[in-house]
Amino acid sequence: MAGHSHWANIQRTKSKMDARRGKIFSKWAKLIMAAARSGGPDPAMNLKLRYAIERARADNMPKDSIERAIKKGAGELEGQALEEVVYEAYAPGGVALLIEALTDNRNRTAPNLRAVLTRRGGSLANSGSVAWQFARKAVFVLDAEGLDPDEVMEVALEHGAEDVSVEEAGVIDVEAEPAAFLDLKAALEEKGWTVLDGALRYVPDNTVPLDEAGARKLQDLLDALEDDEDVQAVHHNAELPAA
Repeated sequence: MAGHSHWANIQRTKSKMDARRGKIFSKWAKLIMAAARSGGPDPAMNLKLRYAIERARADNMPKDSIERAIKKGAGELEGQALEEVVYEAYAPGGVALLIEALTDNRNRTAPNLRAVLTRRGGSLANSGSVAWQFARKAVFVLDAEGLDPDEVMEVALEHGAEDVSVEEAGVIDVEAEPAAFLDLKAALEEKGWTVLDGALRYVPDNTVPLDEAGARKLQDLLDALEDDEDVQAVHHNAELPAA
């Protein structure tokens, strides 16, 4: 069992995301619309749409809001023409950032992100200068209490996991290729195990350690970026100090 823990990074932002529920619903609606527009409105035939719906449901987004977003994406209702863009950036301390966005106007989104970054000591980066440091993965974090790590590994590997690691924070990390997300999620939930987090994330190959002051600066920047209505998620390669 190898790898590094994602939970320290995830839990820093989770409570703040929960507190911004309305904004989160808006972000999921845009993700659903974009997925339905690119791959069609049938989740059974559109893996990206199934993932978007799963994420929205996990955050308790109302069913009628999900259905309305699908119809907008499919052109049955009037909606935005959204484009998926991943911006590359640097935060203070040499931390690399990947910023996932859905936008109907790049000429608005890029300057907004540049302004947020510049005010907090960061900068947008040239295409390709950051992305090579990350890999797209399905990441799950399980509450390790009462679990047999060997059983978790057996079940996870049977359903597409590539790596399973037991962490000091009392969690078990499971990592897989993105295509395995839904099958792996169903298998873990079927066992009745507590899934603290499950998402498609950009996982860094290496991390940059930060002290408490650096972590606070980074969190301030992440909060400001995630407040932008076009930003879906921000990924970084910082190793945060223990909470």
